[in-house]
Amino acid sequence: MSMSSVLVAVRGERCDDEVVRLGCELINSSKGKLYVLNVIEVERGFPEDAEIPPATAKAEEVLQRAERVVKSYKCSTEAYMRQTRRAGVAVVREAVDKEVDTIVLGVPYRELYGSFTLGDTIPYVLKHAPCRVIIWRDPTLDASTKRPRDVNSPAAQHSAHNTGT
Repeated sequence: MSMSSVLVAVRGERCDDEVVRLGCELINSSKGKLYVLNVIEVERGFPEDAEIPPATAKAEEVLQRAERVVKSYKCSTEAYMRQTRRAGVAVVREAVDKEVDTIVLGVPYRELYGSFTLGDTIPYVLKHAPCRVIIWRDPTLDASTKRPRDVNSPAAQHSAHNTGT
């Protein structure tokens, strides 16, 4: 599957590097364009274009890290940030404006009240995106260590084998 443009949204999460790599691999063979977006969500108490130095500094760090990942792929890249009230709206708007073939989003494994949650952004993008959407979810957490489970460990393989998965 050859793609001419991919939008990858990064947020400073552990999965960002993998999401950027996936975006690079999707376009690498077609010599397409990779757009790397960081969205700064602005609270309602502030104007949408308000200067928020800590958020801007974090966004710049996140984008620089993504650019370092992209560098080894030699992809044509544009990395930028947008400020908005809702990240999902900004991602869909950018996908429309850039006419991308695919959006790639990462989601860490998070629970809310004991159940896994996708948050607000991913459901919005899945519902409104005019193109393919690929979701990269981090592994579940090991209850004893609160770290991602090693799916290649003998215990995990044994468990998967015994449950038929």
